[in-house]
Amino acid sequence: MNHDEAVRLAVYRGYVNDGRPPSVEEMAVELALSANAVRESLHSLHLARHVVLRDDQIVMAHPFASVPLGFSVMGTDTLWWGGCAWDSFAIPQLCPDDPEVLVATQCPGCGKPLSWVVNREAPPVGDEVAHFLVPMAQCWDDVVHTCNNQRLYCSVECVQRWAESTGHEPGYVMDLATLWRLASRWYEGRLEAGYQRREPVRAREYFREVGLSGPFRGLDCFVLSCTCHEVPHSYDRTWRRHPVAD
Repeated sequence: MNHDEAVRLAVYRGYVNDGRPPSVEEMAVELALSANAVRESLHSLHLARHVVLRDDQIVMAHPFASVPLGFSVMGTDTLWWGGCAWDSFAIPQLCPDDPEVLVATQCPGCGKPLSWVVNREAPPVGDEVAHFLVPMAQCWDDVVHTCNNQRLYCSVECVQRWAESTGHEPGYVMDLATLWRLASRWYEGRLEAGYQRREPVRAREYFREVGLSGPFRGLDCFVLSCTCHEVPHSYDRTWRRHPVAD
């Protein structure tokens, strides 16, 4: 196993077991590497979009975050920061010892506290909706900003209220069942050695399987932004609104 993959797995083990990534020094001891070798691997993983670094610190390794981005995810013994609505719903799918978690947040539109018990068996019941502000073809321009604006709201009316109060154009809205399906298998294999992202064709199939076809405009841009290091400039980078998915 090469150093980059060993470091990637160590980062994910730390998040899963402790709710945080290990420090450079901890990984150096665990992996019998120099601190500089660990830092070099982290930068390689950042460029490959396996982790997100800010000032050489790990702030995200999807679906986990090291900074508060609007979501807490409570397991049996571990508390995580969820990177966004999508990631928060994905954590119980990924963590082997926590098949059921409590996801908590606050509606950005009205301030109401929101929470759901999320598990691997079925979507949580509720009329709330997820809203993704940033066009997905642009999501890696500032991925922390993107995740900070993939939030859960009481209703479409709360999304509209928030958009009007902040001067934003509303983005993509989906119901809880669609969000749960989107999160359910997206991170499959990420805790295993040799993890590979889906190829664009398979990713496109996955998004359609979970209900993001039809009104989901810019699907190809979404696929490319999630599976490739860069979105080709030849692709249309627009991403339009659509109604709540059925």
